[in-house]
Amino acid sequence: MSTSFPFPGSLVALITPFSGGSVDHGALEALVEKQIAAGQKGLVPCGSTGESATLTHQEHTQVVATVVRAAKGRVPVVAGTGSNATAEAIRLTREAEDAGADGALLISPYYNKPTQDGIVEHYTAVAEATSLPLIVYNIPGRTASTMEVPTLARLAQVDNIVAVKESTGSIDRVMDTIAACGSRMAVLSGDDSLTLPMIAMGASGVISAAANVIPAEMAGLTDAALAGRWDEARRIHYRVLPLLRALFLESNPIPMKAAVAMLGGCRDELRLPLRRMAPEPRAQLRAAMKALGLPIEPATDEARV
Repeated sequence: MSTSFPFPGSLVALITPFSGGSVDHGALEALVEKQIAAGQKGLVPCGSTGESATLTHQEHTQVVATVVRAAKGRVPVVAGTGSNATAEAIRLTREAEDAGADGALLISPYYNKPTQDGIVEHYTAVAEATSLPLIVYNIPGRTASTMEVPTLARLAQVDNIVAVKESTGSIDRVMDTIAACGSRMAVLSGDDSLTLPMIAMGASGVISAAANVIPAEMAGLTDAALAGRWDEARRIHYRVLPLLRALFLESNPIPMKAAVAMLGGCRDELRLPLRRMAPEPRAQLRAAMKALGLPIEPATDEARV
């Protein structure tokens, strides 16, 4: 674990609630309260779980501002500010800084498939434009490019690039990154089900989509693992594992929205091209939630649409 990393533990990748096509800021504030009360160590609005790809620029800034205001300094807010255009990533990061965010999470540029040198220049330009600590985000399944380990080692030399959210699904990749970057760059799990093994390898925590649904459990698992209470961490891991798998039966955040709606926390409303969860996987998700004893509200998964 990086000794200087400012955001260890479980940080929730917040969904963005919608109502009638608009952002539901009231529901978002309520979700923030629930997450803090459950022990989440940080809040990450406007990531892929927050449907940032379909937010307008104004909505993006407003969502970050709402989360900062609701958090009231109790936990850090790490705003998603990534883009495949460097100038836009800089603008979003500066706006998040102006809104009071404590850090920023930036996805590796997607679609235009930059070279490794281009990725380094992209992140370096953003880092030079802000004083915020930055977390780079390696998720080739969404970006069509991968930040290679030597690239991460180069980025680790940039003062305010403090961590990588690793979503390649490879434990070997995690070990290679930790070996190459040492204490200069922390590693965070971007895959909920790999949180425990990644911490065992030296990761500093998780940016968790599942925490929208089980915030106390993800906080407890991560806290126990970071403290070396491995038996406790394993018990939580295996208890929640069926739900973690059910929460990714369809593309994130489709099942997250369905599950939070079942718990009464938001409407089951997404923006196209995402659409509501199909009946069969929805039934599997509901069964996994019931098996874990979650307080599903009667018919809310169908009524709150």
